[in-house]
Amino acid sequence: MTPPSTEEITPAKPEHVNRLSREKSPYLLQHAHNPVDWLPWGEEAFAKARRENKPIFLSIGYSTCHWCHVMAHESFESAEVAAIMNREFVNIKVDREERPDVDRVYMTFVQATTGGGGWPMSVWLTPELKPFVGGTYFPPEDRYGQPGFKKVLERIAATWKQDHEKIAEQGTRIIAALAQAESGGGEATQLGAATLEAAYQQIARSYDAHEGGFGGAPKFPRPVTLNFLFRFYARGRESASGKHALEMNLFTLRKMAAGGMHDHLGGGFHRYSVDAFWHVPHFEKMLYDQAQLAVAYLEAFQITREPLFEKVARDILDYVRRDMTAKEGGFFSAEDADSAIPVAAVHDRRSNDPEAGPESSGAHRAPPQKSEGAFYVWSKKELDTALGSSARIFNYHYGVQPDGNVPPVADPHAEFTGKNILIELQTVPETAKHFKKEEAEVRELLAKSRAALLELRAKRPRPHLDDKIITAWNGLMISAYARGAQVLDDPGYLKAATRAATVVRTQLYDASRKVLARNYREGRSEVEGFADDYAFVVQGLLDLYEASFDVSWLQFAIALQETQDRLFFDEERGGYFSGTGKDESILLRMKEDNDSAEPAASSVAALNLLRLAQVSDEKRGPERAEKTIGAFSPQISHFPSAMPQMLVALDFSLGKPRQIVIAGERDSKETRALLTEVHQHFQPNKTLLLADGGKGQKYLEEKNEALRAMKPVDGKSVAYICENFTCQAPVSDPAALRKLLAK
Repeated sequence: MTPPSTEEITPAKPEHVNRLSREKSPYLLQHAHNPVDWLPWGEEAFAKARRENKPIFLSIGYSTCHWCHVMAHESFESAEVAAIMNREFVNIKVDREERPDVDRVYMTFVQATTGGGGWPMSVWLTPELKPFVGGTYFPPEDRYGQPGFKKVLERIAATWKQDHEKIAEQGTRIIAALAQAESGGGEATQLGAATLEAAYQQIARSYDAHEGGFGGAPKFPRPVTLNFLFRFYARGRESASGKHALEMNLFTLRKMAAGGMHDHLGGGFHRYSVDAFWHVPHFEKMLYDQAQLAVAYLEAFQITREPLFEKVARDILDYVRRDMTAKEGGFFSAEDADSAIPVAAVHDRRSNDPEAGPESSGAHRAPPQKSEGAFYVWSKKELDTALGSSARIFNYHYGVQPDGNVPPVADPHAEFTGKNILIELQTVPETAKHFKKEEAEVRELLAKSRAALLELRAKRPRPHLDDKIITAWNGLMISAYARGAQVLDDPGYLKAATRAATVVRTQLYDASRKVLARNYREGRSEVEGFADDYAFVVQGLLDLYEASFDVSWLQFAIALQETQDRLFFDEERGGYFSGTGKDESILLRMKEDNDSAEPAASSVAALNLLRLAQVSDEKRGPERAEKTIGAFSPQISHFPSAMPQMLVALDFSLGKPRQIVIAGERDSKETRALLTEVHQHFQPNKTLLLADGGKGQKYLEEKNEALRAMKPVDGKSVAYICENFTCQAPVSDPAALRKLLAK
């Protein structure tokens, strides 16, 4: 694959080089020229700490983390601070995206001891890697009610010298307590439809009926909650609670689409809103958000056929294809929130997709100073100059103000003073009415204005691109493109999903050992994949099979599921450990028990197993799925909305999933018509199979003999609607299929 440029990662004139310069992670390379003598996580650092009897300072973050940049600039680039760190500690840097296993252990400690967590994460360890002090961001001097970082360093160093044996004992007790908490879990309880109702009620209580979303500021999209609510609606479409679940989702998606968290020019969504109104975002863009939100908007479109939802889904998918896709087809991890004045153009690794749009040509640059949101915000003067006579309508529609539209409360560092974040304050009909114009005319004017501003914005220095290709997040994005190909009948999206899956299979998979790597950058990572890498890729491959009917993707999914079961499944208690347990430097073997920004591996794996059971007669998969759901039943019973993606698997297990089998040639007109009809319906608990009489069907017949009877009728393509492969009479007419699907 094409080697990345490091010009955007490293300073132009490095005065110091540390051990991180040999690493591949963009985050570690950002710190390769700090005066701090950083070491990567590994035996070299551990041995140094043991040999010198020094505590370890562990700093964990990621390359597009705003406050990581702030702490780096304030402290890690300071010769004075570095002198203390180098004298008193062995200093280790970890990219949380590359080593989520390390991050998970010490984040658990920080949350347990401080009541919160985040990045940058700062943890002090004994030479045996046991934590004894932890926190997140520390200012360089006393500020925000926090002690200054230099003061913290000096105090911890002095305490270690005075009684390091007592500290070591404390670290041992802490790890023992965390291990006991991890293995606790409580008694398993029976989960059922009442559990789903309880989760809905809990989510509904946090719903913001005025602005959409759940809870107050900061407001996160949390797509796993949207996934659950759509499926709760599908269980009881005519019930009051089902209708309300749908209403909450649709209103939230509309408000998000109109707000500043949505990039109205380039597409995609920023990480979260710092306020409760979706107005001022944290401008970082993460791949996993794009993937999951694209699916949410696609499902909203399936249910409502509302053009807005199709438009937003497309602009997410088109943004990723244009700006976050490597030339070989894999998907990059994230774009930074910060950017600034250009200094030098650098090589751009992004896709040269001719369909992608003007920003595909924008080169990355290495600015000497950065400001959050600089790439995205506008002064009214800039907009007036760029748009001329169209500015009046554009500014009205997007809430542009002469002195900027950012509330002071959202602007503590005055980075947005006098600037505007584009928010869709009016609908097109409202804007047309205000200016006494036709809706079509206003719609065209706004589209041309956005295109002009997008082209102008492309000349600005772009935010830093983290060009790691993370296996798990690519799995999520493969799902999004595969689903987009089906719902929107777009072959370009199928191509994008297929290219990315090919990268996973050829670059991220070791076929001889049947294992995945965690990521790819300048070659396959030596870090082996974690449970979420397997779970998310299996999900993506199942979706890709249903979009392409290329049985090789189904075969690959089954092979990866077998490896995931072998490496991560807890045979005793159920559920999937995050890591294999082979790395002795990871003191706790943990299971993710919360569906948050990303779903837990166990939640996705449980649904994968249930979906695979619709293809195969093999019984161990459903048993593992049931055991996995049961393993988290104590947490779900206590706080059901903590694991909404696991509730999606529970919903699937409680229902009667359908198998929809299309019998006929893949590319025939009749088959395509039947598939188009299937894809127009939101039916989450179904499996879609093709019986084309070829090698794909033969492979499926080996898994389930019932498929032998699935054949065209009188030479025509037909659809079979089945439950447990007990099928209704086949139909060849899309209208007849529509009636069956509606039942």
